[in-house]
Amino acid sequence: MLALLAAVLHAFWNLIVKKSTDRRLALWGQFTIGGALSAVALLVWTLSTSMPDIAWKWALISGATHVPYLMLLSRAYDRGDFSMSYPIVRGAGALAAAAGGVLFLNDTLSITSTLGILIAVLGLFILAKSGSWHVVGAAIAVASTIAIYSVVDGHGTRQSQPIAYALALNIAAALFVSLFTAINSRKLMIPTLRRQWKTMGTAGIFSTIAYTLIMIAYRHAPVGYVASLRESSVVIAAFAGWKMLDEGDHKKRITSAAIVLVGLVVLVVGS
Repeated sequence: MLALLAAVLHAFWNLIVKKSTDRRLALWGQFTIGGALSAVALLVWTLSTSMPDIAWKWALISGATHVPYLMLLSRAYDRGDFSMSYPIVRGAGALAAAAGGVLFLNDTLSITSTLGILIAVLGLFILAKSGSWHVVGAAIAVASTIAIYSVVDGHGTRQSQPIAYALALNIAAALFVSLFTAINSRKLMIPTLRRQWKTMGTAGIFSTIAYTLIMIAYRHAPVGYVASLRESSVVIAAFAGWKMLDEGDHKKRITSAAIVLVGLVVLVVGS
């Protein structure tokens, strides 16, 4: 349930970014606001009780990894439709995260769960076949960063209080992304924030809550299971691209999303 709720929130904040005119700055603003909210929450937590256990090393590594993730994500959305790019990004990322969890975190997956993951990924690659490599390549590049930070976060959250780790990660990501954006687009940061603070704030709140839910889930289940179940958001993305963005080829994309959903059902049954 945590992963499914996170999936809904994740799909909608990505849709907000896709609809933005400058996606790179929209992502910066989103993570900046999310990081600021997380910093306030962590400060209140510390003052009211004490500083919770946080594996800061892993949070900082993950935060740094979010710089290429956000930059590549904005490029992927610039190149392709939402209903094409988002499912490939999330699906390939889930597959790589599952492999990373098994290789580096000693996670185990049943045969049925593994079959569910493979079915889900099959649906995503059927979708990928209808796109150009210009679009698919950009999406796969994003997926590689998802795999890295998923494994890092799986490790970090198991050494931390999970909600506190999520807050620390948001703070670290905001700092690294802000530093990178300041180097490249310093003069545009404040004017863009003033114009789009409501949109950025909504996306920031959604992404913060979504990732907090995932950090809690990582503590109770294998990384591959959680990452794959969260990818039910691809079904939402397929319909959103069709209905809200008027993107074409909706039959194939919704069919591919349905195959992904079948894979997720098999995954849950095998848990």
